[in-house]
Amino acid sequence: MTTLSTEPLASLLDRLFKEADATSPETNPAMADLSAKERERLMRSKTEYLDFYGRLKDFPLAVSRETGILLYMLARGCRARTIVEFGTSFGISTLHLASALRDNGGGRLITSEFEPSKVTRARDNLAAGGLLDLVDIREGDALQTLRVDRPETIDLLLLDGAKALYPDILDLLENSLRPGAYIVADDAGRSPGFLARVRSPANGYLSVPFGGDVELSMRLG
Repeated sequence: MTTLSTEPLASLLDRLFKEADATSPETNPAMADLSAKERERLMRSKTEYLDFYGRLKDFPLAVSRETGILLYMLARGCRARTIVEFGTSFGISTLHLASALRDNGGGRLITSEFEPSKVTRARDNLAAGGLLDLVDIREGDALQTLRVDRPETIDLLLLDGAKALYPDILDLLENSLRPGAYIVADDAGRSPGFLARVRSPANGYLSVPFGGDVELSMRLG
């Protein structure tokens, strides 16, 4: 048995995934005035993404169930003690990662979210799951919040925030990634610069797509 599959976390995750499955940003009136092309442009912009994601503040934008399991397995398999997450949202991915830390015997998960209402939701979900003590939720721009009090060594990095910032977050944290550390990037296809970087062995990574929308990379020695 694992923390992930026992109460209170198992039923909490089941409820959160069902709620996520029942909602769609496409039905959000705040998105109605944006064409598909404009949405893609805003998502890839390094200066206007705040507007785009601000429109989605009431949506979980969750990882898939399969990606959640992958995160747990990777964190357990590498015996992670320190994890960094870019993009907390409602905390579904955070719950999977913190569960792995609990089952590893403890550790620290640093996560960043710029939308205050999502920070509140994530904190409530982590408290309900009994995992809040393992998580440092930092509210604000990740390029600033993840710059301070950085861990010396990172075992796993999850990128699931503004896609345009994936290369910048990697720049910020790269020197802390230990050899063998994993990087999981959700919706990585929307960050071509990031993909080009991690798919080139010359840059010190080994990388492979997973499940169609996730890139799994490993930091080489």
